[in-house]
Amino acid sequence: MKTISSVDVSNWPYQDFLQRLGRVADEGQFDVYVVGGYLRDRFVAQTEGKTVRKDIDFVVLEDALKFAQLVKEELHGHGLVVYRQFGAAMVEVEGFKLEFVTARTESYEANSRKPSVQKADLYSDLSRRDFTINTLAMGLNARNFGVVYDPFDGLSDIRKKLIRTPLEPSVTFKDDPLRILRAVRFATLLGFDIEEKTRRAIREMAPRLEILSWERIRDEFLKILGAEKPSRGIRLLDELGLLPYVFPELLDLKGVEQRKGYHHKDVFVHTLRVLDNVAAKTDKIPLRFAALVHDIAKPRTKAFKEGVGWTFHGHDEIGARMMEKIARRMRLSNEFKKYVQKLVRLHLRPIFLSTDEVTDSAIRRLIVQAGDDLDDLFILCRADITSGNPEKVRRHLANFDFVVRRVQEVREKDELRAFQSPVRGDEIMALTGLKPGPLVGKLKKAIEEAILEGIIPNDHDAARDYLLQIKDRFLQEDNRLRSEKKK
Repeated sequence: MKTISSVDVSNWPYQDFLQRLGRVADEGQFDVYVVGGYLRDRFVAQTEGKTVRKDIDFVVLEDALKFAQLVKEELHGHGLVVYRQFGAAMVEVEGFKLEFVTARTESYEANSRKPSVQKADLYSDLSRRDFTINTLAMGLNARNFGVVYDPFDGLSDIRKKLIRTPLEPSVTFKDDPLRILRAVRFATLLGFDIEEKTRRAIREMAPRLEILSWERIRDEFLKILGAEKPSRGIRLLDELGLLPYVFPELLDLKGVEQRKGYHHKDVFVHTLRVLDNVAAKTDKIPLRFAALVHDIAKPRTKAFKEGVGWTFHGHDEIGARMMEKIARRMRLSNEFKKYVQKLVRLHLRPIFLSTDEVTDSAIRRLIVQAGDDLDDLFILCRADITSGNPEKVRRHLANFDFVVRRVQEVREKDELRAFQSPVRGDEIMALTGLKPGPLVGKLKKAIEEAILEGIIPNDHDAARDYLLQIKDRFLQEDNRLRSEKKK
């Protein structure tokens, strides 16, 4: 098997720790190799100066489960997790997450999500990996510590910045279709190109994605969104014919239409600009996701109005509703979904408030509705200004800055950031003699509305006095409605 001369690892991160693992391997008579992302990243120039991963993968030519147990005992590890079916085990040692796998090959039947696994030698194990840049292995034992094995010219492809499969692409992708998305992910995160033969195979085998679970698709997609410039990943998904299987709603955003001299810009292109603008400001994946879907309902709401041009009325609210189906399909958490829905629903609100006549109550409503996510909303709104006209951009930014100042003024005046009625449900029931029910909620809502409208200050005593003023009217109305129902 092709090797390169021993690498000087003295300046590598964690090399002392790796030597300790090597001694454990020698004492237990295990043949162990470092593989995977840690090794790849040592040779990828873009990783210099960046945080070094503390999760490290290893191939064991004997029994990985026994070696993981030995590592746990000798290095006082914890959290041993065993995947006996796959010959794999994970253990944590001194803050490192270590994964040990018995050298193996695995393959998938045409319509199966579960692989068939067999033991193998090191060459066979490396050959069944996804891309040449991940087929490097480094000896861990004393006899070969620092010796790098490179049977598929992975180092050459790293220098060329190329994503290429070690075997025929059709074989590699048939073994595990998720590798189709991993190709896009690595190309996006590393700034590499996908080799043409591999690209052709991806296009041809795209329908194989249908056998994957949505959890696996989701995880790869969210990693793509985590790239420095995530738009590149979305464009690759589109170019390679993968969007219909990953995020079909994005396809509807493409295209420009002209009518009677009025253009509407390509929403797909605009969306990717917004996504990159947000990515330049934050690593927060849910916020980047919100940028990707903030205009998702524009195709459904597009209309042409004489003398006005193109309109997209209600695309904010309809887009928030569309997230229900998207989140359900992609198995997104409820918290993730609700966060994205909130930002999509509110992403037009700040710019609507950019007039001198805007009232404190309107600003209060924005603060309360956005809650702890107001600053994230502002990041999205600024990112949404993508016009090619510099004067238009300057004007929009000035309007937006005005809204931010007004929010700060009202925040300081009202302390509304964590707003809720100062008089809570238990106190309302004590003061009115009511039992738990809808009427208690209506009274609480009335107090909150009075604060938002500036009728009363955000103060407990003022809210309590206001409750005493309005309770009889609400009780009488409730009694009237009950009487009418009985009739």
